[in-house]
Amino acid sequence: MTESSNASTAGGPPSPTGRPATEPAVEAATASNGAGRARQSAVYLAGVMGRMPSVPVSYPRLVSAAKRAMSKEAFAYVAGSAGLETTATANRRAFAKHRIVPRVLRDVASRDLGVDLLGRRRATPFYLAPIGVLDLAHPDADTAAAKVAARLGIPIALSTQASTPMEEVTRAAPAASAWFQLYWSSSRELTESLVHRAEAAGCEALLVTLDTHLLGWRPRDLDLGYLPFAHGRGIAQYTSDPVFMHLVEQRAAAPRQGARPKATMSGLRALVEMSSRTPGPLTRNLRSPIPRAAVETFLDVFADPTLTWSDLTWLRSITTLPIVLKGILHAEDARAAVEAGADALIVSNHGGRQVDGAVAALDALPAVLEAVAGRMPVLFDSGVRSGADAFVALALGAAAVGIGRPWVYGLAAGGETGAREVLQNLVAEFDITMALAGARTVADIDRSTLAGG
Repeated sequence: MTESSNASTAGGPPSPTGRPATEPAVEAATASNGAGRARQSAVYLAGVMGRMPSVPVSYPRLVSAAKRAMSKEAFAYVAGSAGLETTATANRRAFAKHRIVPRVLRDVASRDLGVDLLGRRRATPFYLAPIGVLDLAHPDADTAAAKVAARLGIPIALSTQASTPMEEVTRAAPAASAWFQLYWSSSRELTESLVHRAEAAGCEALLVTLDTHLLGWRPRDLDLGYLPFAHGRGIAQYTSDPVFMHLVEQRAAAPRQGARPKATMSGLRALVEMSSRTPGPLTRNLRSPIPRAAVETFLDVFADPTLTWSDLTWLRSITTLPIVLKGILHAEDARAAVEAGADALIVSNHGGRQVDGAVAALDALPAVLEAVAGRMPVLFDSGVRSGADAFVALALGAAAVGIGRPWVYGLAAGGETGAREVLQNLVAEFDITMALAGARTVADIDRSTLAGG
């Protein structure tokens, strides 16, 4: 293994929550003992009895099933990327440039998929990347995702743009290893409140997303004139926050400027949607300025484009949680993250959703790892669609691999069961890929397992 590989960077600070430093004994325990073969056998034996998987195993068919289950606005928001979507395409092409070289006659009868990450032993090298507005996919939203994560022993990053407040999610899935993905608000008081709530809810780390101080140019959403936040969706972390609601009340009490917009059926539907997602009785909210003020306040304070590296000192001063910086693509930014005292970073281009024409995340990974030089774990997301993709990212040196759209499509197509099956399939394929490549542990996966490595 190279110095910057997953084996040497996977450690981290002790768990700050006081929880045991190992995952609970859940389904993921089988990951160390043939998860791939077990999953295959279960599917094939069920097939003998005429029972098919609840969601397609084939990724293109999974996407099609999710599209049928979702509204056109919901699917556009989840599936869409920035501009001409060339960054999303580049993410996939980057994986295609790397080929795995299988090895034979190695004893791989027993395999261990576990990794050490952020102070705990994890059953697999996967984590659920933060995804906002999950109720676009399924009404059970973040709660269903956390229950799946807990059952499989896979960490989940709870989004700031969640459909369900973090406290409700962690109460519903207390065994989940939860991280909190922070969008840094222009209101410092709100940011501090969100951080302290994450600590109180038992989250184990902060994933600070750096690449979304402005929303990317997303034509699929623009063509439909649809932003879920403008309808009151995906702002549950905010409307459950006392600091945010104080800002909302101040705005609602202020005299409105300009003429009132003309009432339309679309506007009335949006008002009902906003009101149904604002705390309190729907009948009261429909007569109140609070729902509209909540949306307007969110749009005002969502992000802070003035942030610099020096601001991380303040964030460190208000929390003891590990700080993971998400959205690093440049080697100089990786070095700055080390100097700023970050605990880990994530190489990510937001799944292609922010900058069209950006570098593929996988192409950026080697230079970032070289800059970090083993001084902190380097996680990875963007473009991962299979267990084989995860193998490639780990071979290039990632400490862990984030999964995004695939499990969301599973959630849309089959609810909690669908999301669980998608993740079981990813773990199973990864396990089988390891075995066929001659790797018994994740530490065996390095550049030598790739062509030209």
